Amino acid sequence: MGIVLGSESDRAVAERIEEVLASLGIPFETIVASAHRDPEKVRMYAAGAEMKGLEVLIGVAGMAAALPGVMASHSIVPVIGVPVGGGPLGGMDAILSIVQLPAGVPAAAVALGASGGVNAALLAGRILALHDEGLREKVRAYRHAGGKNRRAKRSD
Repeated sequence: MGIVLGSESDRAVAERIEEVLASLGIPFETIVASAHRDPEKVRMYAAGAEMKGLEVLIGVAGMAAALPGVMASHSIVPVIGVPVGGGPLGGMDAILSIVQLPAGVPAAAVALGASGGVNAALLAGRILALHDEGLREKVRAYRHAGGKNRRAKRSD
């Protein structure tokens, strides 16, 4: 599992993703790479994801939120985009950037901010659980516990 943050300021959202993945026993790595400030790093990471054995990528970005789309354009690994609020449009620009990708460059989009981070981790877990019965049971248990096996909910 690869998590890419568009900025260090997205760290709080990443922590929520990491908490859920850890509770499910899913190994992950997290890097910071901006689609605008370091596009080559993003390209190389996404293009090499499959060879590294990464089966799902999560891109966390605000404002223009190009990151998930750029990642999806360089990999066949499923990409989940987490829009982050902020800027003059309060995150609406990030949401629209992710959901309006052109045909042929698919990326899933989840809710804005920390809640979206939790959902991204759970969606990734469900994708991986398609071929892992042990993980499937952990995802089921998390769902039935109502998410109570994670730390207390923080506001977005």
